[in-house]
Amino acid sequence: MGTSTPGRGWLLRLVVTFSFAQAAVSMARPAVSYRALALGADERAIGVITAVYALLPLLVAVPLGRRTDHGRCAPLLVVGVALIAGGCALSGVAGSLPAMAAWSGVMGLGHLCFVIGAQSIVARRSAPDERDRNFGHFTIGASLGQLVGPVAAGLVVSEHDGAMAPTSATALLVAGALAAFSYASLWRLEQQPARGATDAPGAARDRTAPAERSSVRGILRTRGVAAGIFMSLAVLSATDILTAYLPVVGEDRGIAPATVGLLLSLRAAATVACRLVMTPMIRLLGRTPLMVGSCALAGLLCAGPALPAPVWALAAMLAVLGFCLGVGQPLSMTTVVQAAPDAARSTALALRLTGNRLGQVAAPATAGALAGLAGTAAPFAMLGVLLLASAAVAARPARKAPGPPPPKSTAGDPQRPDEPPAPPPAVRPGPACGGGTRATR
Repeated sequence: MGTSTPGRGWLLRLVVTFSFAQAAVSMARPAVSYRALALGADERAIGVITAVYALLPLLVAVPLGRRTDHGRCAPLLVVGVALIAGGCALSGVAGSLPAMAAWSGVMGLGHLCFVIGAQSIVARRSAPDERDRNFGHFTIGASLGQLVGPVAAGLVVSEHDGAMAPTSATALLVAGALAAFSYASLWRLEQQPARGATDAPGAARDRTAPAERSSVRGILRTRGVAAGIFMSLAVLSATDILTAYLPVVGEDRGIAPATVGLLLSLRAAATVACRLVMTPMIRLLGRTPLMVGSCALAGLLCAGPALPAPVWALAAMLAVLGFCLGVGQPLSMTTVVQAAPDAARSTALALRLTGNRLGQVAAPATAGALAGLAGTAAPFAMLGVLLLASAAVAARPARKAPGPPPPKSTAGDPQRPDEPPAPPPAVRPGPACGGGTRATR
């Protein structure tokens, strides 16, 4: 009880901060596509530029997670906002496609720093039974940013009379200024560690055990972690490719940038609605069925943008698709945090983000190649396959859950009375018995 009341204040400030940062990124991503088109990019070049956004984060996510496991989180938020603002503004003044790609990578690095720091704060300051709710509310900040950003980009960018190049540059400069507003709420987010109580009750971290004791391979082999990472990768890839390629679809069909921005924001609004009712849906359906069903339905709906449907039908499909895509990110965060060792939660979250960035590198590059060979419908077909595969992977832990029992202690551990009785408690001759038990396992 003591954590929930003060927790609302820091969580609200974190959501506001994330909203500004994500709005800047969400405004910049379609603006980058429009500016690249104005500079002569084709579908393949758009795919490469979109992939570079995730390239630098892919290389540094795990080291940043290791550092955060035994350090403070808030400095990453400060650095992340600075890199986002700088990447947006410098993309606006770039005059070549390689420069656009480079500054897009800086923007992606800033977003990674911010997200690792913010997710680690949520994990540390949330009790286990609050994590679904708190991660759901935290990701509302991302959805709000994704709602505002594309609309703002669509209002600023104009394709009339050769104005796409200057107006897309203006949109990127505005996005950089928007990111700077994040600093207004970056205060007292990590006050609890300063008082010596770094975690909520029931979520204490083992300060005496360094994060390095949990290897990357060990974390990835933990039940449910790989499935959560793959689901997060698929959902984020779907969101990114929709953001990058819906402007291209709009150009092909004569849909105005302002309308494309409204469509992207409608998708984000549906995601916000999903996360507001996340807790009741989990109670009603269960976590695993909700993850599986949402990914499967989203995979089927990904064909929507590729179909020659009217704008109103496209809007309806994107609204349902956005609702389905709202499930994956918060529940994958909870799954990874609760499965990871206490002293390696930030590393586990960084591995999840590494998977996200791997998807952001591979999926757009593959989408660009497919679009160049088969047209703009091909990336959306690829998304459908990816989301259906993630639904199949997410279902596996549910079928295997009754399998292995919880990890056993050594034979002489008196603190595990609930485990299946192996050797009787009386057999406790020290190292020989303990060693025999380990050899049997």
